Amino acid sequence: MWRGNKSIGMVIAVAVTLAAPAAAQNNEKPSRLTIEHLVDIKHPSNPIWSPDGKHVLYLWDRAGVANLFVANADGHSLPQALTSFPEGQVQGAFWSRDSQKVYFPHDGDLWQAAIAGGAAKPVWTTAARESYIVPSPDATRVAFVRHAVGAADGTPHKSDLIVRSLAEGSESVVAQDEVSITRPMWSPNGASLAYTAGFKTINHDETPAYSGDKIIYRTWEYVSGQIYAVKLAEGRPVAIGTTGEYGGFAWVDPTRLVYDGQSKDFKKYSIYVVDVADGKPHVIHDITEEQFWSIPDWGEAGAQPWPSPDGKWIAFLSDRDGWDHLYVVPSAGGDAVQLTMGHFEAWRPAWSHDSTRIAFDANEPDRPGDRHIGIASIGGGLSHATVTYVTSGNGTNIEPHWSADDKYVVYQHTDTRNSADLFAIEAKPNSKPVRLSDSMPAGIDKSRFVEPQFVHFPGADGKLVPGWLFVPKNLDPVKKHPAIIWIHGDGVNQNYNGWHVQRNYAVYYSFHQYLLQQGYVVFAPDYRGSIGYGRDWRNGVFMDVGGKDAKDAWMSANYLKTLPYVDADRIGVWGLSYGGFFTLIAMTDQPKLFRAGVDVAGVVDYVMYYSDPYHGDWTASRIGTPEQNPQVYANASPISHIDRLERPLLVLHGTSDLNVPYLESVWLIDEALKKGKGDLLSYMMYPGEFHYFTRAHVLLDAWHRVDDFFAFHLEGKSKVPR
Repeated sequence: MWRGNKSIGMVIAVAVTLAAPAAAQNNEKPSRLTIEHLVDIKHPSNPIWSPDGKHVLYLWDRAGVANLFVANADGHSLPQALTSFPEGQVQGAFWSRDSQKVYFPHDGDLWQAAIAGGAAKPVWTTAARESYIVPSPDATRVAFVRHAVGAADGTPHKSDLIVRSLAEGSESVVAQDEVSITRPMWSPNGASLAYTAGFKTINHDETPAYSGDKIIYRTWEYVSGQIYAVKLAEGRPVAIGTTGEYGGFAWVDPTRLVYDGQSKDFKKYSIYVVDVADGKPHVIHDITEEQFWSIPDWGEAGAQPWPSPDGKWIAFLSDRDGWDHLYVVPSAGGDAVQLTMGHFEAWRPAWSHDSTRIAFDANEPDRPGDRHIGIASIGGGLSHATVTYVTSGNGTNIEPHWSADDKYVVYQHTDTRNSADLFAIEAKPNSKPVRLSDSMPAGIDKSRFVEPQFVHFPGADGKLVPGWLFVPKNLDPVKKHPAIIWIHGDGVNQNYNGWHVQRNYAVYYSFHQYLLQQGYVVFAPDYRGSIGYGRDWRNGVFMDVGGKDAKDAWMSANYLKTLPYVDADRIGVWGLSYGGFFTLIAMTDQPKLFRAGVDVAGVVDYVMYYSDPYHGDWTASRIGTPEQNPQVYANASPISHIDRLERPLLVLHGTSDLNVPYLESVWLIDEALKKGKGDLLSYMMYPGEFHYFTRAHVLLDAWHRVDDFFAFHLEGKSKVPR
C-alpha cells in the first residue's frame, strides 16, 4: 500500500520502510551505492491526470529511455507500464474521454494503450510521418502535422496541418506551409487552431585548420517562424503579428491569443494579446530591465504568460521587486497585481480549471534549496487574494498539476534520501500527500546518503557566497581527506537541499553520493549568477562572465582549506557546461590550487561561443559583443591561458552537443598540445551524445572514468585512469 502520511518528512519515512520488503523479495541486502546503480535511478516527468481523477499518467526515464506509466491517484498498488520501448522518448501523451485509454505519438504515427492491460498498438499507420499530435478540448479529434519528405536525405520541405476524427478516421487539411508547421494548439471551444509556420534551421558548417577538412562541424541558426490562427470552418489562416523573438503562446478565449517576447538584448520583456480576427497585437504589460531579463527560461520556471481558463486573467512572473514573483494582469489590459511577495522566488504557475486559484512552487527566505507548493486564491477578487501552502518540511516540491475537479494537485518531490518522484495531495493546508512512484532501485541503502549542509563563504569581492557542503558519514575528523568541488551549469540553475529537480543534474547528484561513499568531501557552490537568490545575485554575471562568478566558484577551495579534515593539497574540481568553463578558468588562473580537474562540455572561449548563431544573442545580452567589450571576452577565454596548466585535466564531451559545440573541446585539445600540455591532458569523446549525458553506456563510461581519475590523482590509488 502506497499511502502518504501527514507531512513530507513522514512520507519519506514511509518510502524508506517500503524499500525493505522489495529488497527482501529480491533476496537482496541494502548495499552501498555503485556506479551501476546510478543508471537505474529513474526520473518521472509530465504527469497528466485522467479525466475521472482516478489515475495519473507520467513518463519514467531510465538512462535516456522514457516509457509511459500509470499510477493510481490514491497511491494503492505499484505503477503499471503502458509502454516498454527499448529506446527513445514517448512524448505528447493524452487521455481518452472515458479515462480508459492513453494516446501517444510513436514512430511517426498515433498509438494507443489501454490502462486495463494489453500491448500498445497504432491507431493509424501512414507512409508519411506525423508529429505534434494534440487532442481537441472534447477529445474527439486530434490535430497534427504531417511531413512530406522530398530530398533523398529525408529533409522535410512541406508540412500539412490536419484534423482527424478519432472515431471515424476522417481527415481534413487545415493549413499548409512549404517550410514547416509546429506547435498546433486548439482554441477552448475547438473551433480554431493556432500554430507556428516557417520555423527553420540554417546550417553553418566549418572545418577549422586545427581539425582538418575531413570532418565538418555544424552549428544551427534558428529562424523562429510566424504564429498563425485559423478557424476550421473558414480555413483562412491569419498571421499573428509578432515583435522580435517570442516565446510561449496560448489561447485566452475562443477569439484571442496571448504570447510573450523579448528584445534581442534581453532588456525588455512584453506580453501581447491579439484578436485572431485581425492579428494585431496589443501590449498589456511591459517589463524593462537595466541589465537583462534573467528569470529562468520559459521551460524551467514557467515564465511564459498563463491565461486563466475563463479568459479574464493572465498570470506571469516578474522580478520587479528583486525577486521572482507571481503576478496577474487583466487580459483586457490594466494594472498588474502582485500575488506573492518576500525574499523568495515563485515559479511554475498553474491555473485551476475554475480560474479561482493558481498553484505554484516557491522556496523560502533563507532556504533556497527547499521548495513548496503554494496556492494563490483570487476567487474573492485580486484585492482579497490569499496565499497558502500545502506542503512542508525539507526537500523540493515543484511543478503542480491540477486534477479535473480541482481538488488535488500532483507534483514532483525530491529530498536528501529520495530522487525525483511524484506525489499527489489535496489542495488545502494540512493535507496528507500520497506517493505515486518510487524511482530509487530497491537494493540501495538510503541510510548511507549524505545530507548537505548549507553554508556561506567569502567570494571574489568579499560577498558571502552560498554553497552546499557534503561530509562523508563516519569521517575520521583527525585525518585529512580529499575533497571535490562541483560547479553546476549556467545561471538558470542552482543546487538543492537533496537530489536535483532536473534529470540532467540529478545524475550528477547521484554520482556525488557515490563519491561520498568513497570518502571524498564534496562541495557545491552557488556562485553569483545562480538562481534561487534573487535578481541581484542572478544578474551578478552582467558584463563579468568568467570574472567574479568564476572566482566565487574556485574560491570555495579556500573555504575547504579551513576545514580541519580536508587535505588542502588534494582538492579536485569539476563541472558541466558553464561549470566546465569555470573548471578551465580555475585550472589555468590558479594552476596550483587544484590537484586535478574534469571539464564536461565546457565553453573554452566566449568569442567562439558568441560566433555560434544559436548562442550569440544570449552571450551579447550578458557581456555585449566582442567589439564592444574586448577585455571582458579576453577574461572569458580560458583557452588563451592553457599554457598555464600545471595539473592533470580530463575533458569529456559528446559529439552531438548543441549547448556547447563539440568543436570547442577539439580546439582546446589542439591548443593544449601546441603548448606542450599533452602529458597533463586526458580526453574522451562520446559519439552521438548530447550536452547532458543520458545513455547507459555513456554514463557508465563517464562516471567510471571520473572515478578512476580522481582516485588516481587525489588518493594515489595505483589504478591508472582510463
